[in-house]
Amino acid sequence: MKKLILTLTLFPILSFASGLGLKAPIFSLKDMNNKIVNLSDFKSKYVVLEWTNHGCPFVKKHYNSDNMQSVQKKIVSKDTVWLSIISSAGGNQGYSSPAKALSDYKDKKSNATSVLLDSDGKVGGMYGAKTTPHMYIINPKGIMIYEGAIDSIASADKSDIKTAENYILSAFSEIRSGKAISTKKTKPYGCSVKY
Repeated sequence: MKKLILTLTLFPILSFASGLGLKAPIFSLKDMNNKIVNLSDFKSKYVVLEWTNHGCPFVKKHYNSDNMQSVQKKIVSKDTVWLSIISSAGGNQGYSSPAKALSDYKDKKSNATSVLLDSDGKVGGMYGAKTTPHMYIINPKGIMIYEGAIDSIASADKSDIKTAENYILSAFSEIRSGKAISTKKTKPYGCSVKY
């Protein structure tokens, strides 16, 4: 009788996946101005992370309708920052140099605090970012309190925005009313992150 031999290959676990209620991974990335931004720079603030790729139809839905910029404007304040992260690798859709990221930031009239470049995908892997957009909220204690989609209708159709529940706005409405977030995890939708 032949023996069945199973070979296991172990890979480093980079995915943050179900990290709700846990400390968010700390990172440092270059921004659109070619300066280093550290997540730890924002201790005591809420931080929204938005994975983005301006070539993706789902991202275009939110930026070309000014929906993303409107949400950013409503959220960003003295106690909240918004970091847009580009994890597209060189040669892939959405890849960006600092100059291109700055140009897109201005052209799209983004209200994000900063755009960060993660072309080696390390930070995207740490967080388990799967789609553009893929959203995360970190509280002032550095704990992950939301992960998932920006809203409740998984489509690239701009007309769906007005009837969708925006999970980020809902979360901050509850936060600013002193309540716990009722929807903490949703399924992200969009283009796959182009690692």
